[in-house]
Order: sequence, then structure tokens, then C-alpha cells
Amino acid sequence: MANLRRRGSSLFPGLLLVFVGMLLLLHNYRGLGIANVLGHWWPLILIFWGGIKLYERMAASRSGDPGAARITSGEVFLVLGLLSVLGIVVAVDYGRENIPGHFREWGNSFDFDLEVAPKSVPADARITIHNGRGNISVRPSDEAQIRISGKKNAKAWNENDAQKVADGVGVEIVQNGDGYEIRPTGVSTGDSRISLDLDVAVPKKASLTIRNERGDITVADMARPVNVTNGVGDVEIRGTAGDVSIDTRKSDIKVSDTNGNIKISGHGGDVNVSGARGGLTIDGEFYGAIRADKVAKGVRFISQRTDLTLSQLAGHMEARPGNLEIFDAPGNLTVRTQDDITLENAGGKVKVDNRRGNVEVRFSAPPKDDIEINNSSAGITLSLPESSSFEIVADCHSGDIDSEFQADSLKLTPGTGSKDAHLEGKYGSGRGPKIILKTSYGSISLRRTSSDIPEPPKPPRVKAPPALEKSEEH
Repeated sequence: MANLRRRGSSLFPGLLLVFVGMLLLLHNYRGLGIANVLGHWWPLILIFWGGIKLYERMAASRSGDPGAARITSGEVFLVLGLLSVLGIVVAVDYGRENIPGHFREWGNSFDFDLEVAPKSVPADARITIHNGRGNISVRPSDEAQIRISGKKNAKAWNENDAQKVADGVGVEIVQNGDGYEIRPTGVSTGDSRISLDLDVAVPKKASLTIRNERGDITVADMARPVNVTNGVGDVEIRGTAGDVSIDTRKSDIKVSDTNGNIKISGHGGDVNVSGARGGLTIDGEFYGAIRADKVAKGVRFISQRTDLTLSQLAGHMEARPGNLEIFDAPGNLTVRTQDDITLENAGGKVKVDNRRGNVEVRFSAPPKDDIEINNSSAGITLSLPESSSFEIVADCHSGDIDSEFQADSLKLTPGTGSKDAHLEGKYGSGRGPKIILKTSYGSISLRRTSSDIPEPPKPPRVKAPPALEKSEEH
């Protein structure tokens, strides 16, 4: 009897129930994304299960009952059952977000005019726009008023039913303290049958805040800060004089011709920023391409894979999944990532810390500041003009170093046998920057910039002396 009780007792079911219960508790009260946790960490359940069984097997062996630690059918059904429960929770969350946008919107779409009485406000008023579903377009006005036009879009099987839905919906402008709020009326949260497309004119010097759940947002030519929070839908902001802040859950973003700083956070697709006289900060996970052109006060990009700081961007930057390219960055550059990297014409200090991605750095003019590149499981290529002067220390573990720069003061130790390749010394007659290159399981190449290699001289054009030319004429 004692052996039967020992054989049936296992730590795993109880600990697994505690683990799944904690996940569900954090999901309910902290908004934990169970889909993300399971998507990345589900193998830990197998590791956890196996570890407990190894411990129980050793304990059972000491007690003389090796069969007590076997995996029972009850444990297998428990694991499958709890995974099914977690799957149902994930499906419910997905349905709450996506089913209203697909199944509950069956029917035809009917548009009805939206009429809102204008409201006088101070020229520098704080204005907040709330909307659930629908597009929002904001433009400046020279009048000290808020004016709203637009459409009510109702979904139903016939126009009469759509008219009944739309008749109970409107938009109001209310004053809250020293601010003004534009918000829908007659619409319950999560009602996907109705959406409001708003065309809003506000004083040019007003501070603007927009909060939308689903729909495109466009803002143009505002003189004060613009703050946007959007769930799903594209965001475009152009020609603003103040700071721009955008927080999104799933949006393509375009910002152009701004005087203030730009901050973009959250999750989304493509990001395009151009002509920014301030700085750009991107903090979040964006699965599309991130492009930036001419950002006067630099770029700060933070994600799970990348930590990038540019003090100035005079040219172009593009970050795609697995690839980062930066051209013409006059200031200092620091980047930590796990992607292929291409840098061209950095003007200040360069510091790169990379993993599993090739690094290629190219200068068309001799560098003036220090360069430090650390890599692993991939190669490094550095291209410099032949007229450069520099001090270099390069180390390559389980790889080799190839240098097109030759000088008595440069000493190269090839990576033969168990030895690591090493290059150290000074090149050029002037005092140049210090270059440190380190990688493992990849090669290091030091190249002369191709434009620096002179073209073969053209043969001179021979012209006959004047006397000879005259004689030939006769």
C-alpha cells in the first residue's frame, strides 16, 4: 500500500496547476498576453516536466521503487487539458479584438451626414478628440472655432435599419476645465455597427490630442504639439511646428516636415519620417520597414533586437527585420543589434556591438574619430580611403584577417592552426583615430575605398608645333 501511494504521488500536477493559475491571474488583472508567453516559452513546460521526473526518479531509486517516477496517463491528459484551457483564453481574446471587425459587421454599409454646431474656443485651446471607429482628419483654421463635418457609417441589412442605428448617434463638443473635448454620443463601447468619419477644423495654435480605436488619422499644419493614440489604422502627420507623439497598437506611420521632436511608441508596421528639425525617438516593435531621412537632432531607436543612437542624420536610415542601413550620419553613432549592418560616411565616433550579422562600414573621406566594432558569428568589413591615418588593433577568433593596407608599422599575424588572427599597428603619416575590430567565427576585411583607387592615366594628346602645321598645309 505504501508503494502504491508513493507511485501515485507526483509534484508535477500540483506545480503545473500553480503555474497555469498564476498565468491566468496575471492575464485577468495585469493584461498579460498569454499568446506571447506560450509562443516563446512553451518548451519550458517540457523542461520543467522532465526536470521533476528526473528528481522523482532519483528519489524513487533511493527508496527502492524505480517505477514510481514514471509519466502517467493522468499527467499527459492534465497537460493537454490545461493547454486547451489556455488556448480557449487566447481564442477568446482574439475574438474580442477581431470578430467584431469581421463577423458582426456583416451587412451593407450606409452613409449619413453628420451635423455638429460649431463652438467658439480660445485660439490656443487644448483640444481632445475621442473616437471609437472611423477616420479622423484635422486641419488648421484661422477662426477661433471648432468646426466638425463628416459621415456616420452604419452597417445593417437594409437602409431603414441603418438609419435607425445612425439616428441615435452624434458628436458633441464639451468644455472640461480649460480644455475642450470632441466625443461621440449614442455609441456603446465595442459597437462595430457604427463608425464616424470626422473632418475637424481647429485653431492653428491649439494643442491637439487624438484618441482613436480603429481608423486612419491625418493631421496637417498645426503650430502646437500633437499627441495621437491609435489602435488600428494608418497615422499621417505633416507640417507641424510643435512636438509630435504617436502611440499605436497596429499602424503604419508617416511624419514629415516637422519642427519639433517626434516620439513613436507601441507596435505597428512601416514607419516613415522625413524632414524633421528636431529629434526622432522610436520605442517599440515595428514589423515593417523603419525609414528616416534628414533628422537634424538625431535618432534613438529601441526595440527587443536593436538599441541605436544617432546624434545626427543628414542622409538616410532604414531598418528592416534582419537588416540595418545608415548613410551620411555626421555625428556619433552607437548601435547594438543582431542584424546585418551597413554604415556609410559616419562623421563622429562609431561603436557597433553586433551578433550573428555581417557588419560593413565604409568611409569616402578619412575618419576623424575612433571606431570600435565588436561582432560574433559573422564578419566585419571596413573600407577606408588610402589617404587615411589610423591606429588599429584587430582580433579574429576562428577566422582570418585580410588587409589591403600595407606598412612596416602594421604587423599581421595570420590565423593558422589554433592561433587567432591579429593585426596591430599604425598606418599613415598623420595622427588618426584608433580602430578596434573584434569578431569570432567570421573574417575581418580592411579595404581601400574603391573611389580612392586612381584610374589609369589617359595618354596625352600630341599636338604638332605651329611651324610644322603650316608646312603641312603647303
